[in-house]
Amino acid sequence: MAAKFVNLFEITQWKLNPYQILVLGFAGLILSGAFLLMLPVATAERNGLSFIDALFTATSAVCVTGLVVVDTGTYFSLFGQLVIISLIQVGGLGIMAMSTLMAILIGKKINLKQRLVMQEALNQFTIAGVVRLTQYIIKVTLLIEAIGGTALAIRWYQDFGLKGIYFGYWHAISSFCNAGFDLFGSVTGKFSSATAYVDDIVVNLVITSLIILGGIGFTVIADVWTNRRFSKLSLHSKLVLITSVLLIIFGSIVIFLLEYSNPDTLGSLSWKGKILGSYFQSVTTRTAGWNTIDLSKLTDATLFFMVILMFIGASPTSTGGGIKTSTTGVLASAIWALIRGRQDAEIFERRIPQTIIYKAFSVMLISALLVIFVTMMLSITENQPFINLLFETTSAFGTVGLTTGVTQTLTVPGKIWIILTMFAGRVGPVTLALALALKYRKGNIQYPEGKLIIG
Repeated sequence: MAAKFVNLFEITQWKLNPYQILVLGFAGLILSGAFLLMLPVATAERNGLSFIDALFTATSAVCVTGLVVVDTGTYFSLFGQLVIISLIQVGGLGIMAMSTLMAILIGKKINLKQRLVMQEALNQFTIAGVVRLTQYIIKVTLLIEAIGGTALAIRWYQDFGLKGIYFGYWHAISSFCNAGFDLFGSVTGKFSSATAYVDDIVVNLVITSLIILGGIGFTVIADVWTNRRFSKLSLHSKLVLITSVLLIIFGSIVIFLLEYSNPDTLGSLSWKGKILGSYFQSVTTRTAGWNTIDLSKLTDATLFFMVILMFIGASPTSTGGGIKTSTTGVLASAIWALIRGRQDAEIFERRIPQTIIYKAFSVMLISALLVIFVTMMLSITENQPFINLLFETTSAFGTVGLTTGVTQTLTVPGKIWIILTMFAGRVGPVTLALALALKYRKGNIQYPEGKLIIG
């Protein structure tokens, strides 16, 4: 295994740019995982998995999405489950983070080209400290997963005995990596996710805490741990924290109001269940993929609102997807500046450079076009309501993993479209945005300004 990770560093000697290396790394890991899941030993019935379903599952795991065509808890053997959680862990941390770990363990030096690849993988402005940040990411991840896993193991030991310990740590990794894979099909019914724990305070708070920590980004965690006070945090950390808190609170309130009287979701629950259910769904739409209520019974208004939350997603340098909270914050500040007639967009008394605003709008537009196109393709190949197809596509793009039940009914062309969308959501928009920023050069010829009528 170590040799495979080291080979990722060796390919940096080829004439490939950092973005190509990252894409090839993820693709190689997905294909390796797919072949492992096709082995008879990977399934409970020892009949293996078809290539398309294995590719779909491996892509969903590496891209920390959580969409599944077969129930993880009942279809896969222990070996298959361990393959999936390993793919989730590597996919969540990132290919280069794991490659760096292996290189450090065997004493291999990391050259400039490899540090440039790591810089792109971690969304950093410079290569200074990328190796140190990678080491920090790995340590923090293992620590948080261990704490969360212990809490869940203690809770589920009461329900499942020794199996509950395995459940605890397995689901802690899935939660922190914002993957959404679960094993509850073997105890509460296929594709049930965490619906049996809709009003369980311990399970709700531990899982949502893991999701939030995994979704705010490692650089924010490091910044908060180092500075401790909000006033001393970087602009990026302030924007991510404020945006994340507002989205969680606003999302909880809207879901609560929209589903309060729906007897198939929150309507039949106690006040505690309603509050926890609303909060959990608000958090999980930020690319986690868990659910404690039946999503197929949600109203169309709630589904569309959750589409918006999934499209925004988590934060940069995190285990989540979407266009990211920082992108949303920059877009909001630019729109607010336009409304007020201000020339510059400002956040926390800091002016936002035009290049950052251009990049944010580019990420948003490219992502929206991708979701629109794939939804249109699915509407041709799948016999499902439009809102469900839009929900499925956005879930795949945002690497969320929530579904109204469409995933299990997808045709082969539909599975291919979702596979491509999950992959693009994990490596595409961010990589392209960085390419636009880092490859930007002012032209030798500057043309006169032209006047256009907008709006």
